[in-house]
Amino acid sequence: MGLLELRDVHVGYGGIKAVKGISLRVDEGEIVTIVGNNGAGKTTTMKTIAGLLRPTQGKITFLGHDLTNKDTTDIVKLGIQLVPEGRQIFPAMSVMENLEMGAFTRPQSDVGEGLDMVFDLFPRLKARASQQAGTLSGGEQQMLAIGRALMAKPKLLLLDEPSLGLAPILVQGIFELIEQINRRGTAILLVEQNARMALSVSDRGYVLETGRIVASDTSASLLQSNQVKNAYLGMKGD
Repeated sequence: MGLLELRDVHVGYGGIKAVKGISLRVDEGEIVTIVGNNGAGKTTTMKTIAGLLRPTQGKITFLGHDLTNKDTTDIVKLGIQLVPEGRQIFPAMSVMENLEMGAFTRPQSDVGEGLDMVFDLFPRLKARASQQAGTLSGGEQQMLAIGRALMAKPKLLLLDEPSLGLAPILVQGIFELIEQINRRGTAILLVEQNARMALSVSDRGYVLETGRIVASDTSASLLQSNQVKNAYLGMKGD
């Protein structure tokens, strides 16, 4: 049994069937990537795992718990945290206040340990702890969004487009941080526009097209796949 399993999950809203029967898994200690074009259903999948959307069919389990109809707060308490597309930090609050908000499901005694871990990963956040979050650079805001999620000590981190809108010079740093977080024991499910970078740091990948998984394999194999090269890597396969 995987850490996270989706089995024949369908999701629809507003009369649109966004996800049409996908099955995937994330095992302990893995980084798994979902690759796909805009509108493929990637963000819908992430929101459904996090409890922000409800599947119309199928089942989602995490550590043996059925998540299919659980509220987001209960899902967070079980050990899943979503870093949404667009960061969605609290801009009027300080960096420290944003981080403390991430620990709302943890005992107060855990907050100090969580801050130590986040500041070890993101020393720039420590230097800006009293600064208003909305005045941070784009890269720093992404660090804050990830750090806030890590304050809950998740077993699984859902990262939705973590490099979106960042300058190319910052993208490499974000992926290095993703690998560091994973080495510390957190499994990661990653949705990312930069397919090459995402597959280069992940163990396995799924290719999602118009709400359906059309390919899945090790990331190394997907990087060599003509289908992936042609559609997502800007290369011509043989």
